Amino acid sequence: MLALAWSFAASLGALAQNQPEDTLLKVAVVGDTGIGERAFHPGFLAVQRAMRERHPDLLLHLGDFVYQPEKFPETCPQKYIREIRTTLVAPYPYRLFVPGDNDLPPKLKKPKASGCWEHIDSMDTPFDEVTPQGPKPGNFEGSKIIGNAFFAVLSSSPWQDPTPWLKPRIEDAKRRGLWIVLAVHEPAITTAWFLDKRNTELKQINALGPDLVLSGNQHSYERFHALGIPGPDGELPTKKSSIYQRGDGTIHMISGGGGATFKPFADMQGKKKRTAPKEVFDALKVRALMNHFVWLEITAQSLKATTYRVCAGKEAETKKNPRWKPGKLVWNKTRLECEGEPAGVEEFDRFEIQK
Repeated sequence: MLALAWSFAASLGALAQNQPEDTLLKVAVVGDTGIGERAFHPGFLAVQRAMRERHPDLLLHLGDFVYQPEKFPETCPQKYIREIRTTLVAPYPYRLFVPGDNDLPPKLKKPKASGCWEHIDSMDTPFDEVTPQGPKPGNFEGSKIIGNAFFAVLSSSPWQDPTPWLKPRIEDAKRRGLWIVLAVHEPAITTAWFLDKRNTELKQINALGPDLVLSGNQHSYERFHALGIPGPDGELPTKKSSIYQRGDGTIHMISGGGGATFKPFADMQGKKKRTAPKEVFDALKVRALMNHFVWLEITAQSLKATTYRVCAGKEAETKKNPRWKPGKLVWNKTRLECEGEPAGVEEFDRFEIQK
């Protein structure tokens, strides 16, 4: 047993120190999990069970852990923290958590935010310490090297251009041959509820040259083709493939299917003001309303991503409706990917980036 424990600790040490051998890093990515009375808890239980069964080295949570029902809660109930510790902390050797707007203290525009972030933040893996010179990350931001990957967590509450502190770290990570993965709660590009960020956040992020950007917030799944730096009129240089070469552009994924209730895309609701323009739809590879998680396998030479659809089963939907405002007429013509499907896990989407 002692030898086994030493071997496990040594393997984690190799991952954390980025040893030169071609270590395989396994990462589970999830966002907008269904803890709390306002969420689809059966979906969350199915997703977290499917993730745990794959034994990832790292859990990357994209924010919004808890959906509690009270307005302006004064405290974060310990029942939520206990469930987070059991399902999203204890099973994973490494944990990187992104702050979501539902995790921060409540405010007028978000009166049911849980205010649980202080407790949640204390349970993730600390960021790497860096030399004190130069610009500093914002609140809750930072970076960590694990295996052959450099991860950076960014805050969108509020968004601040991370270039001053992040660019030097990314340049150093690239010199060392590491993959660059950024995580931020609110997406820089989406068709779910469109806010035009092409000449602000999207341009700032893509100019840093990350390989992959992961976001949550939208309770859905979206993947865009590899994108370059947006042009002055919002045009999106796009490379379409299933096997990309590093340098083809930045791939943006939105993974908000961890158990929060589903909301139809803006175009499905007829919300013209929040419907994405044609050039954004042209850059979109796939989207869906479903419980899911993203699985990353990262070596020195490749970054492979697979999205798994997770269905809780017909019986689960009879106990709790997974739809946001289920009485709305839009649901008569909006299908969920798991609608009528038995409980189970199936591959839904995949791509690869090679060096």
